[in-house]
Amino acid sequence: MRILITTLSLFVLAACGQPDPEPTTDAAPAAPEPAVDVYAAAVNNEERSEADRERDADRMPAEVLEFFGIQPGMHVLDVFSGGGYYAEVASYVVGESGSVTAHSNEAYAQYVAQESLTRYGDNRLPNVTMLMAENNELALDENQFDAAIFILGFHDFYYVSPENGWPQIDAPAMLAEIRKGLKPGAAFGIVDHAAAAGSPRETGNTLHRIDPAIVIEDMEAAGFVLESRSDLLRNPHDDHSLNMADPAIRGKTDRLVMLFRNPG
Repeated sequence: MRILITTLSLFVLAACGQPDPEPTTDAAPAAPEPAVDVYAAAVNNEERSEADRERDADRMPAEVLEFFGIQPGMHVLDVFSGGGYYAEVASYVVGESGSVTAHSNEAYAQYVAQESLTRYGDNRLPNVTMLMAENNELALDENQFDAAIFILGFHDFYYVSPENGWPQIDAPAMLAEIRKGLKPGAAFGIVDHAAAAGSPRETGNTLHRIDPAIVIEDMEAAGFVLESRSDLLRNPHDDHSLNMADPAIRGKTDRLVMLFRNPG
């Protein structure tokens, strides 16, 4: 018995002299912060007007800008930006480190005067810059933009109304200027009202629509490469026979959505 006690005592003394074991925990590692959906955040921005929100279902700006690859920090050109609906959403996506250049001309500016005043007045969108340039007078710095968007306006290359301040556009020259302003690899996203297959370019003047094949032909002739197409805004119930502004189809037209790339 004495031997057992002595041995046990030595074991206890030896154990007491050992350093404390490292503390252990069964707690799971902290979960990473969830990724912010910049597109959903942009369309849900509390600064957006109710009038704009009412158009979201038909325009799907979050999905369209994501398809075009618009990202935070980008510098984006919005060609013939009109009242600035997409320019505003894009401004929230690119954020403070990015910018949007909203191009317009006098004819467009007069047509959407009140909408533009409401949208841009009092420096409401500080990362958006207005660029006024009449038809055939657009001049851009080389490699200025990471991306361009052209929403519901490609058909206006073939709209002619000098009495309303809209002389015929030299489409190849304007596309060449836009390409010059885009960095190598930049995206060029286009949305427009679709015309029936085989429709002439003049349909842009009559129905304010454009055959998707013409868009591809013109863009490829300007040196752009078609990367992908989307059915986001397709409407199979639109037979392409009505002017896009006809009350029976306005806001519900079958629309092409195409992503082109500037190969550099």
